[in-house]
Amino acid sequence: MLFDSKEPPIVISIGGSLLVTDKGIDTRFLKNLNTFIRKYIKRGKRFFLVAGGGVTARKYRDAGKDVVGGMSMDDLDWIGIHATRLNAHLLRTIFEDIAHPRIIENYDKKLRNWKESLVIGAGWKPGWSTDYDAVILARDYGANLIINLSNIDWVYDKDPRKYKDAVVIEKLTWGELEHIVGTEWTPGINAPFDPIAAQLARKLRLTVIVANGEDLDNIENIIEGDGFKGTVIQPYRIDASFYDRDYYIGDKDRYRFGRKASLIGKLLRRIAIYYRAMIIRIFLKPKNCLDVGCGTGELVSILRKTGIDAYGVEISEHALELADKSVRPFLRNGNIVDLPFETNSFDLVLTFDVLEHLERGKIKKAIDETIRVSKKTIMHKIYTKENIWIRLFHSKDFSHLSIFTKNFWKRKFMEHPDAALQRNSIFHLPRIMESIFLLKKK
Repeated sequence: MLFDSKEPPIVISIGGSLLVTDKGIDTRFLKNLNTFIRKYIKRGKRFFLVAGGGVTARKYRDAGKDVVGGMSMDDLDWIGIHATRLNAHLLRTIFEDIAHPRIIENYDKKLRNWKESLVIGAGWKPGWSTDYDAVILARDYGANLIINLSNIDWVYDKDPRKYKDAVVIEKLTWGELEHIVGTEWTPGINAPFDPIAAQLARKLRLTVIVANGEDLDNIENIIEGDGFKGTVIQPYRIDASFYDRDYYIGDKDRYRFGRKASLIGKLLRRIAIYYRAMIIRIFLKPKNCLDVGCGTGELVSILRKTGIDAYGVEISEHALELADKSVRPFLRNGNIVDLPFETNSFDLVLTFDVLEHLERGKIKKAIDETIRVSKKTIMHKIYTKENIWIRLFHSKDFSHLSIFTKNFWKRKFMEHPDAALQRNSIFHLPRIMESIFLLKKK
């Protein structure tokens, strides 16, 4: 197929300590998980659930050590692997009517043309934990998110059970995590994420969120793009400092035709800006508008020349410094999740290629804010999974944190209580080139 309209699956690695505690199998957690997964499958989500070994593995390892005094690394691993397979079979039984019939135990054997919305995975080989298996699934089946469920709310700089001064870490790069967990695997290691899995996730540039599996309301926030409690592990730190001078005038944005060195790049960018201005001026006709994530203010400048009272807001101070002096008075420094404007300030609030740069936990708040400051219309142009054309001119942009399908965004907008998603009545290019969403304020 040219493109797949299905949302990428979400991989959830379930720590064995959630499935089996010192008191036995946690049926309360399993009942809640059963309800949670089924609710989201009805909404069109797809999941891989990978079961850990937890207490069961630890008890069998301890028993073996107690009897023989010592065990090989392979034997310790195999005990853990079989514990994960027992836990996985329990999950497979709970979800028997909706899950794929095969539990994945050999990750070299990929699923072909699978239709089920849920697949269960277990341990594979000695040398790593099921965290590594979860990363393999993300790689092989196109998942862009792994949620690692454990019995802790955050990753800490050291074990909080041993050190009272342990500090919560909300964001980590894979390199920073390596300093905490090391690079070596030991069966039964107490780490927020398997060091071997972390090395592969770093290579694949995946995002992993470590969160407490007991709080499924919080896990719902993660899936829905709302604020959540948990540690985000990413390849790079993507914040305002990422969008520096090199991003706007160098090669950091990873356009195939670099903006700085290539005449083709400059021409394509100029055409895109005038095209956007034409859409706004001819079809939307606002008296005033706000460009959120305006960069160096080029679109704002052109819109003002057409008679629209246009303004821009941008998180990067570097971009504002690069803006032409004539447009700087109409640009402000600010964040999309906390826009520095009053409610109902603009006829039109727009974003062009902004929302896909947001962390998952900021998406809902960003949408809320763009709707809040608009009094009539909101337009979002978003890079989605279907926009194959963009890939021809764009290599991997490290700041593209939220590349989803058009249906993902459509559902987010349709569910919003303060705006109604419109059928696109404005001119737009085919979906292999762009995805535009037009909303009307209620």
